[in-house]
Amino acid sequence: MKKLLTAIMVVLLLPLLSKAQYTISGSVSEKTNQTFLPGASIVLKGAGYGTKSGAMGKYQLSNIKAGKYTIAVSFLGFETQQKIIEVNGDQNVDFSLIQSAYLADEVIVMATRATEKSATTYKNVSKSEIEANNFGQDLPFIINNTPGVVVTSDAGAGVGYTGLRIRGSDATRVNVTVNGIPLNDAESQGSFFVNMPDFASSVENIQIQRGVGTSTNGAGAFGGSLNIQTSSPALSPYAELNNTYGSFNTLKNTVKIGTGLIDNKFSFDGRLSRIQSDGYVDRGASLLKSYFLSGAYHGKTDLLRINVFSGAERTYQSWNGVPESRLNGDIAGMNAYVSRNGLNERDSINLLNSDSRKYNSYLYKDQNDNYWQDHYQLLYAKQLSEQFSFNGALHYTYGRGYYEEYKDNQEFANYGLPNPVINGAPVTETDLVRRRWLNNNFYGVTYAFNYRPQSNLNFTLGGAYNQYRGKHFGQITWAEVASALNNSDHYYDGRGNKNDFNVYAKANYSPIEKLSLFADLQYRRVNYDITGTDTYQQVFDIHQDFNFFNPKVGATYFVDKTSNIYASFSVANKEGNRDDYVNTKAGILPKSERLYDAEAGYRIKDNRFSAGVNVYGMIYKDQLVITGELTDVGSNIRQNVPDSYRAGIEIDGSYTISQHFLINANAALSRNKIKEFNEQIYNYDINDYTTINYKKTDISFSPNAVVFGELVYKPFIGFAIALQSKYVDKQYMDNTQNEQRKLKGYWVNNARLGYDFSFKGVKNMNIGLLANNILNKKYESNGYTYGSISDGVRTTDNFYFPQAGTNLLLSLNVKF
Repeated sequence: MKKLLTAIMVVLLLPLLSKAQYTISGSVSEKTNQTFLPGASIVLKGAGYGTKSGAMGKYQLSNIKAGKYTIAVSFLGFETQQKIIEVNGDQNVDFSLIQSAYLADEVIVMATRATEKSATTYKNVSKSEIEANNFGQDLPFIINNTPGVVVTSDAGAGVGYTGLRIRGSDATRVNVTVNGIPLNDAESQGSFFVNMPDFASSVENIQIQRGVGTSTNGAGAFGGSLNIQTSSPALSPYAELNNTYGSFNTLKNTVKIGTGLIDNKFSFDGRLSRIQSDGYVDRGASLLKSYFLSGAYHGKTDLLRINVFSGAERTYQSWNGVPESRLNGDIAGMNAYVSRNGLNERDSINLLNSDSRKYNSYLYKDQNDNYWQDHYQLLYAKQLSEQFSFNGALHYTYGRGYYEEYKDNQEFANYGLPNPVINGAPVTETDLVRRRWLNNNFYGVTYAFNYRPQSNLNFTLGGAYNQYRGKHFGQITWAEVASALNNSDHYYDGRGNKNDFNVYAKANYSPIEKLSLFADLQYRRVNYDITGTDTYQQVFDIHQDFNFFNPKVGATYFVDKTSNIYASFSVANKEGNRDDYVNTKAGILPKSERLYDAEAGYRIKDNRFSAGVNVYGMIYKDQLVITGELTDVGSNIRQNVPDSYRAGIEIDGSYTISQHFLINANAALSRNKIKEFNEQIYNYDINDYTTINYKKTDISFSPNAVVFGELVYKPFIGFAIALQSKYVDKQYMDNTQNEQRKLKGYWVNNARLGYDFSFKGVKNMNIGLLANNILNKKYESNGYTYGSISDGVRTTDNFYFPQAGTNLLLSLNVKF
């Protein structure tokens, strides 16, 4: 691998030996209101040069020899513009593009997107940024460098099961939509990107809204939201081959094809992907497959698009993490852990002899998670008049899958089975293999009407109605001692049915040129039923109805053409997830949560510099948190705490130092507190829970500081080196703010190299290298803890998810 990298670096640096004479630079904007267009394609015809416009619409072509050239600029939804120039010195050439005659795909997500007039906190991630960071890792790792985001990987290398937190809020509190259609699982409320491998290769752009954000569809946004738009059609036919290979035998193969616009009306696009990896953790392997198909009709006033995409994942489970004693190489601690948890000889040997950071407690060869998910979207948009437009969607998602696990010494009674009688004596336990299944159907409609009666006034009326039907059941596929159950029989059967209706009305009004007022009112009704039995034979018959009113107001004042200040206040409500109902005390149901979110900030951007500063306060009522109390079968119980809050400041900026250097940086500094918290810890001395009261403790997994910096060096056209550094402050694994139960803070440094060039028959070839954790930092990005009291002594078990040391991903992407 070292020899290969050395050879690649030599090839990349050869062009430095020669130097051309002149530079062409300028900006790309939209003609009507002169807003910048980042991500526009700029091509110097006949010279093999090309680039993309940056965040402020700026572009630069360097090392251009004297002569006559045609420079062409294209941007989706706009007419291509060409200019003939005579190069005999450095030149500035600006472009103002005119919108195309057909309706652009951006109208599909417009209703749920924030703008500068929305007075909300957001970050747009362009297609070019996504492509530059897409080496096959899950989507959370591609947006890892945005403000306040913390990511983790169970297998340690960003492939397989990954996690995402925004402002300390986990994935169950982050609303995710794809083309305005909810992606979060209706019951768990999480988003599992492992079910959508390489989806980033079919994404046009992402908007990340922090805090409550604007009204959207699906689960309530308590930490943030991801608004994803899938790929728009290219202007001309294309084919792409994207391949990545790297550490831990990580391999990504992607094929993309598209027709471009046929007769300026039709387009067809497709993608086929495969990702596989052994993972950093022992046996943390993944095999992921997916496809994406899209066909569209583009009219002058309407757009009809059909998207069909699917993902299949098979991952070896690495969900348990590494015990603290194994991580620290503490032999005595590991022996105590073995004794305390009753590990058998095989599992004890595995614990004592594994690599300290790669330990995986699972040894059964088929300890896999298997899931398939199919998505169908029918999207339609219509420009009814200059003032009035509509967009809507019908959607259907079908998911099914199971995880298989080996369990020893299982009591037949726990599976609702009679004890077999062998040689006249009942047998109460057996080793077995079980599968726990989830089959679900999710379908519905989303819509939005937009009315703009005058230039300073805009109304949007939108909403959705979605239904979820989930089936939870289990099978015993093998048992050492046969029972009365066949392999295909179910030992439990549960149902989860959910209806989710919402309607929202938004208005933007500018009473004077520099002031924009924003109002957004949403009503959401949820009906949730849980029936049948769960994994431990408990019977449920739960029926809950919720009616939520979520108002949002804000104002933006434009100081000048380059800067504005804004302030907003929002309210959000959220129901509990399935586990909050299933894992609870008899007769006690969780309350819904409420969030009051105040945001204020300042944004500025000019030709070389853009920055934003945002301060926020998020006040929670009845937030659900883990207290340490467990159900009779050992599952965590989340309980409402009356008062908690998050408050902080976020800074995000970019500065173009020169034609060769660019700096990106952001920081999220926060204070995250529960005003009063009662920990519940089981006390074997009294066979009951002991309550310990705490005041003003940190909310778990909420670092007080998340800081990112990036230096980009572009020595010549097409070549870029990015050095990235990210710091995540310490995180407590429970809500007691105990220094013995925390994740240590960590600095991680990455490097990314990319070289774009072209030659006859190839539109663009990109060689990329992503070097993760280049300083080989040993750190853990996630974990969990539990404890008990016995003989007056508290015993705590901490578990961690170590992340990989230095590792490489090398990519070769070819566009025809």
